[in-house]
Amino acid sequence: MSESSFPHLNDDNTKVALVEGDARYSYAEVNQRIDKFATGLLNGREDLQEERIAFFMPASLDYVTTMHGVWRAGGIAVPLNVSSAVAELDHYLSCASVTRMIANGKYQESLRELCAKMNIELLSVDDVLAEEVGDLPNIDPNRRAMMLFTSGTTNKPKGVVSTHKTIAAQITTLIEAWSWTEDDVIPLFLPVHHIHGIINILSCGLWAGATVHLFSKFDIPKITAEIVAGTYNVFMAVPTIYVKLIQYFDTIDAAEVKKICDGFRPMRLNISGSAACPVKLFDQWKELTGQILLERYGMTEIGMGLSNPYHGERRSGHVGQPLPGVEAQLFDEDNNPVLEENTPGEIRIKGDNVFLEYWDNEKATIESFHDGWFCTGDVAVIEDGYYRIMGRSSIDIIKSGGYKLSALEIEGTLLTHEDIAECAVIGVEDETWGESVLAFIGLKPGKSMEYSDLKNWCDGKMSSYKIPKAIRLIYALPRNAMGKVVKPDLKKLL
Repeated sequence: MSESSFPHLNDDNTKVALVEGDARYSYAEVNQRIDKFATGLLNGREDLQEERIAFFMPASLDYVTTMHGVWRAGGIAVPLNVSSAVAELDHYLSCASVTRMIANGKYQESLRELCAKMNIELLSVDDVLAEEVGDLPNIDPNRRAMMLFTSGTTNKPKGVVSTHKTIAAQITTLIEAWSWTEDDVIPLFLPVHHIHGIINILSCGLWAGATVHLFSKFDIPKITAEIVAGTYNVFMAVPTIYVKLIQYFDTIDAAEVKKICDGFRPMRLNISGSAACPVKLFDQWKELTGQILLERYGMTEIGMGLSNPYHGERRSGHVGQPLPGVEAQLFDEDNNPVLEENTPGEIRIKGDNVFLEYWDNEKATIESFHDGWFCTGDVAVIEDGYYRIMGRSSIDIIKSGGYKLSALEIEGTLLTHEDIAECAVIGVEDETWGESVLAFIGLKPGKSMEYSDLKNWCDGKMSSYKIPKAIRLIYALPRNAMGKVVKPDLKKLL
């Protein structure tokens, strides 16, 4: 972005910005490196003029250098998922008309053939870094800055384009809402091709002048050792990570579990997002660590839109209220505002946090807005002022026997069954009901289940019309990089 959107501090600033392994980098060092990278990208040009530059690397100093270097040189940053099969990258690269790809080491080797085929220049960070800092352009905040791709859980991924102004709005609303300060220290182990890792953790941390510890993946022993040492005071993860931690606790002795939980206890904030946090998990985490998870709601197109309060009641199963500077409203299927509580409606969002466009897809861009509101496709109800997500209108809202059922709500109840490790609920075509509820269930090791037993267990725990009409036992649910279940893949199994 422009200088104002990254703490561009004096060269004598020794505050630690990034920690990667045993290395520590000050804000002065990081800024200097970014400016040299931006200079190298320009290579004598005045401005990249929104050239699309992709990069294929995990969270690292080189990642931060590349992203901010592209921004400062006037390009559009296109971060890619390092977990993607190289064959899957073809769509992203061709869609964005990428001209240069930045990658290092093993990642560069894996891309060599693809980049040659697509006539994309493949470079390492060291290839680009200039020896001295040159003149950098002044960037208008309304210019395009970044292209992230939608998760592709419901259709082919689209390139979501945000401006510098959009990104600044997404960051500053969270700085205010979650009380970020330069004293914060946070680990980043989530994928950095996704809004959660890029904005909520990395960008908020650097804007606030905090310290971000970079991990290429979720390394439980290393991260929990730092937690025991009291290194972090903020922790953000997806529900799957919290589940993995609880499962890890079952494999180590009770004294070590207590040390880790005692390391979480004094933190000022634990956040869960990117997928619904089951109430059971919310309660387990509170019991183990004393931390009341703050759940929030966002998506690639808007950054974060809703959040439980930093100060105030954090409700399990709810995602809170609109963030500062964000307008939210529920609408019915006839595009009328939903004014009554406990009545389902689609969440629509307005604000500077909303993306500019889907890249090279004017039709999809136009269709995603109505009267200036961005239509999220997510259905929610408001209960005592707090939004509760029911799910995606296309895959999580099951229309059965005249009822609109929330797959997420049914899943949350099923996950309280002591034998169920994971589950996903979908609607399947039914002559009698229109759609009937089908549950895909992953059992804990050594457990078995008959449908009749589950049906009896559900009796009294949920209304009869919500009880699954059938179950399918499955070894593992198909998930994307952020831990979201890819429900269209489940439908293919049928």
